Amino acid sequence: MHELLKLVFDSDEKIDLGQFLCTLKTQDKCYFLRNEILQNFADYCRQSQKPAYFYHSSSLGTLLNYTHEIILERENTWFVVRPKIASQEVWRLNADFTSCDLMTPKEFLDVSDHLVNRYQSDILEIDLRPFYQTSPKISDSRDIGQGLTFLNHYLCNQFVTNPQYWLEILFQALRGIKYNDIRLLISDRIDSGIKFAKQIKPAIKLLSELPPHEPYQEFRVHLQELGFEAGWGNNAARIRETLELLQRLIDTPQPSILEAFVARIPAVFRVILVSIHGWVAQEDVLGRDETLGQVIYVLEQARSLENKLQAEIKLAGLDSLGIKPHVIILTRLIPNCQETFCDLRLEKVHNTENAWILRVPFANSDAEITNNWISKFEIWPYLEKFAQDAEKELLTQFQGKPNLIIGNYSDGNLVAFLLARSLKVTQCNIAHALEKPKHLFSNLYWQDLEEKYHFSTQFTADLISMNAADFIITSSYQEIVGTPETIGQYESYKCFTMPELYHVIDGIDLFNPKFNMVSPGVSETFFFPYDQIEYRNPQESQHIQDLLFHRQDDHIIGYLDNIHKRPIFAVAPITSIKNLTGLAECFGKSKELQTRCNLILLTSKLSAEEATNPEEVREIEKLYNIIDECNLAGKIRWLGMRLPSRNIGEAYRVIADHRGIYVHFALYEAFGRSILEAMISGLPTFATQFGGALEIIENRQNGFHLNPTDLEGTAKTIINFLEKCDANPEYWLENSQWMIQRIRHQYNWKSHTKQLLLLAKMFSFWNFVAPEDNDARDLYMETLFHLIYKPRAEKILAEH
Repeated sequence: MHELLKLVFDSDEKIDLGQFLCTLKTQDKCYFLRNEILQNFADYCRQSQKPAYFYHSSSLGTLLNYTHEIILERENTWFVVRPKIASQEVWRLNADFTSCDLMTPKEFLDVSDHLVNRYQSDILEIDLRPFYQTSPKISDSRDIGQGLTFLNHYLCNQFVTNPQYWLEILFQALRGIKYNDIRLLISDRIDSGIKFAKQIKPAIKLLSELPPHEPYQEFRVHLQELGFEAGWGNNAARIRETLELLQRLIDTPQPSILEAFVARIPAVFRVILVSIHGWVAQEDVLGRDETLGQVIYVLEQARSLENKLQAEIKLAGLDSLGIKPHVIILTRLIPNCQETFCDLRLEKVHNTENAWILRVPFANSDAEITNNWISKFEIWPYLEKFAQDAEKELLTQFQGKPNLIIGNYSDGNLVAFLLARSLKVTQCNIAHALEKPKHLFSNLYWQDLEEKYHFSTQFTADLISMNAADFIITSSYQEIVGTPETIGQYESYKCFTMPELYHVIDGIDLFNPKFNMVSPGVSETFFFPYDQIEYRNPQESQHIQDLLFHRQDDHIIGYLDNIHKRPIFAVAPITSIKNLTGLAECFGKSKELQTRCNLILLTSKLSAEEATNPEEVREIEKLYNIIDECNLAGKIRWLGMRLPSRNIGEAYRVIADHRGIYVHFALYEAFGRSILEAMISGLPTFATQFGGALEIIENRQNGFHLNPTDLEGTAKTIINFLEKCDANPEYWLENSQWMIQRIRHQYNWKSHTKQLLLLAKMFSFWNFVAPEDNDARDLYMETLFHLIYKPRAEKILAEH
């Protein structure tokens, strides 16, 4: 970046930079974000009659395209520059343009505090960089999120460098695998790595002389005499294959061999999925608007995990020992549960043998139960006691310790940290939608937002749990580090200020292998292609057809003058971030879209009286106003009702029957479950370019990503698709089939669970290899918990 700055300062473009900054200073504001910077620069280029190349290709244009923030001080101008993904620099330009200096994170955070008049000279500084310095690190930003692949290569290289040491480490790790008091894999007959390696060939010879399908129990005693216990396989062929993989790994360590071997090792039997804050049940509940996606996610993940663990246990030959997988979704028990099952302590997950929802109530230090549902922004004071109470119940239910704890969202991840720390268990974090990047300037103005959101507590919880986690699952690359134009969710925690509370000098190492992209799946029980007629219920299809296009109901507004127009369908809660009002406005401002299409919206609410917060009231009223102002009567239907998943799935298929399209118009979407559902149903799907949809759809033929801030451009994109469909009837079908195959191949629960369990095993092994690094890190996290989190959480309780 220094070279680029030098090019600007050593040329006539220095004058342009000065004139451009003067135009910014006339706007009576001192803080500019990337979009504002580029828009102002485009205006400057136009007014100065610059040649076309100047905006994009000049040194100044390139610099400003890399610039994500500009801060105007009285004496200096600060540039927050991101020359490449996951790399940020701060430069300070003095008033007379004689120097431009690279600044430290502390200096940048100080000036940010000054910006909001909350500077404090003595402030706590959080710097987590030392805890990552001795860890192996990914070098290329393009490989961020591929931690398992990196770790496999790293461990194999270590094995080659020091084979005897790593053989002993591998032996000790395998010998430590147990189920309750049952020793698996290796018995006490083998007492060293060298002896272990020597016993492999005799075992393979023994197995090669047996019929391939000979059950393990028939020759168990002979293997035990060699020092091998149950767990290598269920028959002679399977055990031989596993031991041959092990032999190849010892002789010629390669990542593919390591991964194949680890996948066969039975090391996970009991799993906790933590999902706390909202209405986790199955019968007519499935969360509320803010938690629906997470509840569906954990229920489907639980089913998939149990299936995969059952298969692994059977293939390992452990079912004969009575070993079964046990999956528990840990959530909150809500006594005043509005006639749902959320007050039921234990509930079996549908279509499973041993997966359960375990509900533990929120209680204070006097064991007084909190009866009502509490918003995700208010639950922080209850989580420590919840974790303590849950630990006792989990150990009772499992009749032993879990092997893996998976947190969901900020609150679930904090509880996962507390449980994993106490139980000494591998911790996984999942947080597809962190609040900090969703709310602009939420850290800078946290004090103004504290009463409503309590961000000081939540952001501290995020810092603690993401650093304590052994591995972190994300749905997309952008969740971690964004794009060249946008900051990633986790990247936003790298360096930030909470004025008058603390400075985060270095909050997370984005190049650490703990980050892993493991995309979720979609339930093909409810969501499957429209053309699979044999799986569809004709009565249900007719019911949904009537609901979407015809029925008059208190929970439906609008009628359609011409039901034969191509439908545009959208399913989302009525929140500002989901931006259904933006979609309605886009439709209302495009006469051509109205001529060609009907707009059908499915939300959970229809009236301000149903709203649970002021934001919903504003969005509902705004949507009514758009319908009136744009004269959309006869062209739009708005369904405000909760439909079960099977009906939502059929709604997608009915829209596909009508050769419709699906539009996900969120201002930002970390991933987007409904995008998967619509695509696998066969709907050509258009989605916001801000977030994970970029990777789901891959912008096939450059036509399915939308900028929700550009209504005219969105209309043109959709109309362009419709014109191609009109010109070529096969065009809709081609895109429909591409969408179906894309989801089936890339976003399925079978692949998700396989990768998840592989990560759990590998990072458990990594913790075994280098426990001292994690111990120091976790002690630091405990300090933050007691020093910052607990006092802030207790303050919330005192205020309420």
